[in-house]
Amino acid sequence: MTSSNSRGAMARLLAGSALLVATTLPASAQQDVSAADANQVQAEGESAGTDDNAIIVTGYQGSLLEAIDIKRNTIGFSDSIVATDISDFPEQNLSEALQRLPGVTIERDRGLGTRVNVRGLPSEYTFVSINKLATASGSGGRDVEFDIFASELIQTVTVHKSPVASDEEGGIAGSVAISTARPFDNPGLRVVGSLEGAYNTISEKVDPLFSVLASDTVGDFGVLVSFASQQRTNRTDSNSGINFRPISRWTDRGNAQTTQALAVLERDAGIVFDDVKDHDEVNRVVFLDKVGDRVFFDDQERYGLSGSVQYKPGNDFSLSFDGFVGSYDTDVDEYDAAGYSASSTSTLGVIHDYDDTTLAKDGIVVLRDVSYTRTQHEFLSKEYLNRTDYKQFGGELNWTPGRWAINVLGGYSGAEKSIDFSNLKHVAYAPSRTRYTANGGETIPSDDPNTIDMYNAPGSYLFEAYETTRERIQDDKYAAQADVSRFFDGVLDRINLGVRYTSKTNERHYGEEKLQGPTRGSTAYVNTRTLADSPLENVTAITGGKSYQARDLDWAQVSNSYARDFFRPDGFETPFDDAQYYKVQEDSWAAWAMADLAWDFGSVPVFVNGGVRYVSTSVDSEGFHQVQNPDGTTGYTPEPISSDGSYDKFLPSVNAHAELLPDLLLRAAASQTLIRPALTDLAYKRTASWNSFRFSDGNPALEPTFADQWEAGLEYYLPGGGLLSASYFWKKIKGVITNQLTGTVPNVTKYNANGTIDGVYDFEVYQPVNADGSFTVKGIELAAVLPFSMFVPALDGFGLNANYTVLDSSLTDESDLGIDTSPIGLADNTYNVTLYWDKGPFAARASYNRKSEYVEYIQNNNYPVYRDAYGQVDIAASYQVTPNFRVELQGINVTEEATTGYTMDPSFPTMYEFSGARYSLGVRAQF
Repeated sequence: MTSSNSRGAMARLLAGSALLVATTLPASAQQDVSAADANQVQAEGESAGTDDNAIIVTGYQGSLLEAIDIKRNTIGFSDSIVATDISDFPEQNLSEALQRLPGVTIERDRGLGTRVNVRGLPSEYTFVSINKLATASGSGGRDVEFDIFASELIQTVTVHKSPVASDEEGGIAGSVAISTARPFDNPGLRVVGSLEGAYNTISEKVDPLFSVLASDTVGDFGVLVSFASQQRTNRTDSNSGINFRPISRWTDRGNAQTTQALAVLERDAGIVFDDVKDHDEVNRVVFLDKVGDRVFFDDQERYGLSGSVQYKPGNDFSLSFDGFVGSYDTDVDEYDAAGYSASSTSTLGVIHDYDDTTLAKDGIVVLRDVSYTRTQHEFLSKEYLNRTDYKQFGGELNWTPGRWAINVLGGYSGAEKSIDFSNLKHVAYAPSRTRYTANGGETIPSDDPNTIDMYNAPGSYLFEAYETTRERIQDDKYAAQADVSRFFDGVLDRINLGVRYTSKTNERHYGEEKLQGPTRGSTAYVNTRTLADSPLENVTAITGGKSYQARDLDWAQVSNSYARDFFRPDGFETPFDDAQYYKVQEDSWAAWAMADLAWDFGSVPVFVNGGVRYVSTSVDSEGFHQVQNPDGTTGYTPEPISSDGSYDKFLPSVNAHAELLPDLLLRAAASQTLIRPALTDLAYKRTASWNSFRFSDGNPALEPTFADQWEAGLEYYLPGGGLLSASYFWKKIKGVITNQLTGTVPNVTKYNANGTIDGVYDFEVYQPVNADGSFTVKGIELAAVLPFSMFVPALDGFGLNANYTVLDSSLTDESDLGIDTSPIGLADNTYNVTLYWDKGPFAARASYNRKSEYVEYIQNNNYPVYRDAYGQVDIAASYQVTPNFRVELQGINVTEEATTGYTMDPSFPTMYEFSGARYSLGVRAQF
């Protein structure tokens, strides 16, 4: 290829990228590309395009080039994926596509990516928008459940890590800006469709996926419609729940159980306590709390519909109306067989094995293998019926008359989520032996003559209850924004002023009820009906697919379909409970001013964006308050009680870059940003602990959690579309929400159960508050996109896309036993490596994604429980049969890695969860 051809190809690529940035990305990604810049690059591309020999890069390499160009033209630090990347890479949903980006990790639930973490911070620290409108997902919190979105409808996703003043606030970790397609993204008639079947190696079912996009532009008008529908079935087998439980479970009782437990500890392990009331000593002897074997069967249906109408008479004017609606239904059947060694009537029988060396530095002795006197065995048939309906409608006007740029947008985003849960519970009490295995744990018969084989004794299990819960969350968000820019010649390049109004409402209803007989209120089944009285089926026969994969085991249970038909009365619906209701409304005004400066420092071009955002927010929340009735029963206030709060804040930001050498950028950013309090903390509802003389309230007067942050990095844009980048970031986070004593309520009358007055007391009030102090998060991000032809021309088509992130935090948690732990959820390092071949009709990619171990939670506030490091291999291959028709093969988790965890040391496993691999074969047509 000649140099002129290369310039022509690159010019056209730059033209497409510049127009993409100028028309489809969020405001923060547009601010470095003015309309004049876009027109100039487009003109260069059209001029260069007269060379018929010019080569345009497409496919996976083309998507990488577009993403690299977006990164280069964005003011601050960012990373992007574009439509080809999302739709072509083997991902089950949008969150799994995002995990390929530097600093982005995901939370997995039974093999499926759900929520997104940026730079190790919790998912609620990330702000998410679609077409510049804050996204409602119905989660009941600030975080967004990405699995509800059909990724086939998404055009571009950019993760912004350093905000500018015009960015909507709400993301300490960063912001995820999602854009759907518009007609003039690809002018003319365009029809794209795909059809695939996907196979899970455990469920052994084949699921369909269908998507289609049709777009056309006629003159100045364009219309686009896209639709995607997906069925997904997946089975997960899990041996889990094997956590430490402190021996104080029995030593605190002061009864015969205590006496026997102390005697067995001395007899079998030589353990004698100096002070049996000293929890710091006693809680360092632990046993296995529970062992459970579980089979999950997920049946998911997801559809999404997006549309856009656009009027664009020229490059200086665009008026668009976008709609994005969909539904995500997931029915989960869970079948559990579990042994609870710590039942209220049990104690130690025989200690067969204990470990006093592995955790000796913390003084912890683990009872590895124990026979218990009265284990609580449970068979549970659980059913989760979840549905999320979401919708978003918005309009946007972009007008650049001369040296001015005017942008106006407004819209609505809403989601309603409903959850219907049921649990058929049968219980048997009998002596059993529980011990660790290589991957988890097991409960087996003990030497006691009254023991049972918990997996094969249906007549021993008595019906306890058919438990139900129902939840409904309504999440509504409205927004309107207007901003205007004025462009200049000279050092001052642009001034931008804007204002935005947002209104958010979240309302939650929740209730639960137990059914214990054929009619409401009846207890006829309790202690009379057994597990054997219901038809039993092998658990894997109910779900379908292979035999149980977590270990060599088989058992039978009651199917959820039978349980629902038999135990639910006709027309039954779980009533909502006033105690769990809340409604939070949040209104916010924001105004900003910022300026772009550009000049040459000697031979070095320098660009600086600086500005400040003012935010004023008011919160009104309501909920019922728990009260005690004169007869001693618990009731609630007749009507919800409301409370409000407000705050305002200035958020400054500076972003700059300098081109030290051609294609070598030094980038720097500093800002202050915030994340608003969780809605559950703002919810003004009160619960009472009458015997502890304590009220627990929400707190609408909470202020946000703030972060001061800065970042610096180098980006080297290599010839041929490569990139090498490295950056260092630092965040100081303050005002984290914690629960504290905030006051008292004097002279509260407390009644006895018989209605007599117990006394008049002062009750303490505990609420969420903004804690004093701060902690830091810092890290390094490295990224490389390397077409191998840069080094060896014969390797044209081969390439590498890789990134690595290492994190560190000054925050160290400490358990009640003084055991130091890392911050919950913070993985020290993550990396992604993708090797690809993309030339001619055949393309293939293999990717490995790894997230290091992290603390998942702290059991009983004492013992840190870790999620093991997890790595997964995904593959994709395609063959372009004709210019319009392609065959695709994809594989997810092809090495069938299991998800595992442990308490404090890998020799004490807590879970072994196996979801298998998923393969899909499909076809894609484009006209």
